[in-house]
Amino acid sequence: MATAARPIVLKNFINGEWVESASGVAFEDRNPADTRELVGMFPRSTAEDVDAAVRAAADAFKSWRLVPAPKRAEILYRAAEALVKRKDEMARDMTREMGKVLAEARGDVQEAIDMTYYMAGEGRRLFGQTTPSELPNKFAMSTRQPLGVCALITPWNFPMAIPSWKIMPALICGNTAVIKPAEDTPLSTYTLVQILAEAGVPRGVINVVNGSGPEVGAPLVEHPLVAAVSFTGSSEVGRLVSQACAPKLRPCHLEMGGKNILMVLEDANLELAVDGAVWGGFGTTGQRCTAASRVAVHKKIYKEFLDRFVERVKSLRVGDGLDPATDVGPCINEEQLNKVMEYVAIGNAEGAKLMTGGHRLTDGNYANGWFHEPTVFADCSPRMRIAQEEIFGPVVAVMPVDGFEQALEVANDVRYGLSASIYTQDVNRAFQAMRDLHTGIVYVNAPTIGAEIHLPFGGTKETGNGHREAGNAALDFYSEWKTLYVDYSNRLQRAQIDS
Repeated sequence: MATAARPIVLKNFINGEWVESASGVAFEDRNPADTRELVGMFPRSTAEDVDAAVRAAADAFKSWRLVPAPKRAEILYRAAEALVKRKDEMARDMTREMGKVLAEARGDVQEAIDMTYYMAGEGRRLFGQTTPSELPNKFAMSTRQPLGVCALITPWNFPMAIPSWKIMPALICGNTAVIKPAEDTPLSTYTLVQILAEAGVPRGVINVVNGSGPEVGAPLVEHPLVAAVSFTGSSEVGRLVSQACAPKLRPCHLEMGGKNILMVLEDANLELAVDGAVWGGFGTTGQRCTAASRVAVHKKIYKEFLDRFVERVKSLRVGDGLDPATDVGPCINEEQLNKVMEYVAIGNAEGAKLMTGGHRLTDGNYANGWFHEPTVFADCSPRMRIAQEEIFGPVVAVMPVDGFEQALEVANDVRYGLSASIYTQDVNRAFQAMRDLHTGIVYVNAPTIGAEIHLPFGGTKETGNGHREAGNAALDFYSEWKTLYVDYSNRLQRAQIDS
């Protein structure tokens, strides 16, 4: 269901102006549901563009860091108000460029709205601390200080929410920023930054440079004037980002892959668990770092759960996300679709039982898009590749387990540690799971997807490096502590008190 929307030709945003790339070359942003539709053209930038953006941000930092935080907050608040007014328009554009169903796109924009309001509020709550000194007539306190220029690299699956998670806390803390959006979804970031500029963010405080990882991402991360890097993407690229930051001891936040599990115990509410498995596994076409791509089910209820789950999955409608009847949209691009198809072949070769799906959709309205059937494999071994490796597509591996202890063992036996879920009516086992699951997020009787912006978001192991996005945790990354002492005695003192 292609739209008649006219494609747009856009530029980089550097030092408060929309400018051409030094390369003079552009790349296409096409609708993954119908690749005949050209959503827009964006500049394929170079290291020269990156340098201009970073230098603009470094120059703007000199004055932006001195703007009182409540005044910075007023700008963010105006931006949030504008986002509210344009929510439906931006959601439709997001569906056109990314493919997720319109209801999910609205949720993506709402997260950006929520984050912008939240961080605007933090402009009056960038609290430090005061504490008694060990010496008389001495005052001691600590305050938050901005870092400088922040390099922000964002993925395509949440093209407005995740940029807002990075931009808003960076700006409210007094930093300036250069953001490189994903090549597949640059329009959403363009709109977000345009709104910030219209809300009054000064020249150079926020900059956008479009292009590929090697051409833009690498020189951005390595630029000598960058003070900190926040990256969301694959673990493989995240490792390279970390290595680039290490020689300069540059703060680096990494949010990477996931292989999340949904554990269904014998006392679970099956209807609730099936619903969680469906939307955890196939929401956003499984293209979430929090997707429930593994389901471990107690053997006592395994067959009943599997029958219900497969029946529900078979009823999901695949199609254009702008169609209200669509449940599951396309894969983001041909490369991602091919990856899904490769893992389906791997699952079959490993001996997993294909219960439904397993094929690319090419007939009729599917002919010009990157569509794949929602796919369920059953009777999987926890060590199969489809149960160990991140697929990032509409494929779920279902595994039988003997009980709670084995479910925990299976849950923790992967290299990622982002999200996990347990379905049970036993409060003791729920609390034990919350304690023993080696993940950054745990859900009880809810799917592994969904995040609230006032809580820390992030994972363990190869999912992250200890930093968190959202909530006050984001402020801890985008600021550093300065401790201050004031001696108001006007006389000489010993540096320490005798014991």
